[in-house]
Amino acid sequence: MGRVMGKHYVLAAGGTGGHMVPAAALAEELMRRGHRVALVSDARGVRFPGLFDGVQTHVLPAGRFQVKRPQGWFGAVRQMARGRAMARELYRNFKPAAVIGFGGYPALPALLAAFAERIPTAVHEQNAVLGRVNRLVSRRVDAIATSYAQTERLAAKLADRTHLVGNPVREAVLRLRARPFPLLEEDGIFRVLVTGGSQGASVLSQVVPDGLAMLPVSFRRRLQVTHQARVEDIDTCRASYARHQIAADLATYLPDLPEQLGWAHLVIARAGASTIAELTAAGRPAILVPLPSATDDHQTANAREITKAGGARTIAQGDFTAIELAKQMQKLGLDPAALENAAGRAKSVGRPDAVGDLADLVESLDAPLARLPVGIPQKKAAFA
Repeated sequence: MGRVMGKHYVLAAGGTGGHMVPAAALAEELMRRGHRVALVSDARGVRFPGLFDGVQTHVLPAGRFQVKRPQGWFGAVRQMARGRAMARELYRNFKPAAVIGFGGYPALPALLAAFAERIPTAVHEQNAVLGRVNRLVSRRVDAIATSYAQTERLAAKLADRTHLVGNPVREAVLRLRARPFPLLEEDGIFRVLVTGGSQGASVLSQVVPDGLAMLPVSFRRRLQVTHQARVEDIDTCRASYARHQIAADLATYLPDLPEQLGWAHLVIARAGASTIAELTAAGRPAILVPLPSATDDHQTANAREITKAGGARTIAQGDFTAIELAKQMQKLGLDPAALENAAGRAKSVGRPDAVGDLADLVESLDAPLARLPVGIPQKKAAFA
């Protein structure tokens, strides 16, 4: 058999980490398979640090439709139309075999252009609730890739084009899966990783230092905390740790997050899609505080699978107090066997083959209709 020629693919994603990280993982896998990849995003996305090296990038205008500001819809429509026209011009030159959307309004003009040019399309949903843009195009795309066995707001009539693949993570995180849970001796260092995702989380900076300070002295002295904080919170948070004499390293961005995750005994975090995917890929127990203002409360939905499996404890933000955190920390941290068991349960719901399965699905999009993507379960997702 002759060598299969590489194809061209366009990935379209909004500029937040939740959209960009899985898009970057797919880009890396497709390029490893000999294909060329172009990224379409907004100004934030194309500047995301360290994710799209070697990938040609394009910024397209994309208006945002805000329910509470209908006066801005006309301008948003104009921006979308401009973005769609620019994407069509890109496709005539780049000639993609398929266009894959990862959610976020910047993905919409790229998908609309693909519909107009009759280019095969797919969307990937990172969250346990189908996002607004993916809902808008779900009936027109050729395939819908989901990250959870149960995805809310996904119409049951779309079961025949829905594929459960999981949420791709970076290779550096996936390698942690083969590493054992870090040894935790009774009087050894207990490493805590605190992260609010790419945007940070003020509530974690406000509550975590005081919650850790309420732990028994013998436990508190063992703590080594790595805390990602927002710029506006970092000085106050650092002072809180110092006041409580808790060893802590703080930063507004953690470029070595996979390594920090690898050494962590416990993670305290939001329940964003990328965070959950990384926790379950690496097998790390967590205390999760879903963002209450997340669209359709999708972070609470994201946390359900790992929590039900026993790999995490979820605390609603309204209940997330120093006392509650200290109580949950003692339940986990004072019993090394329970902590390691929770790590295994977190790993049990991970989907380490997500990027390969998603790439298989993408490669199948412009194949004859009789061909089904190898290894991708059909009709496995649940609908709500």
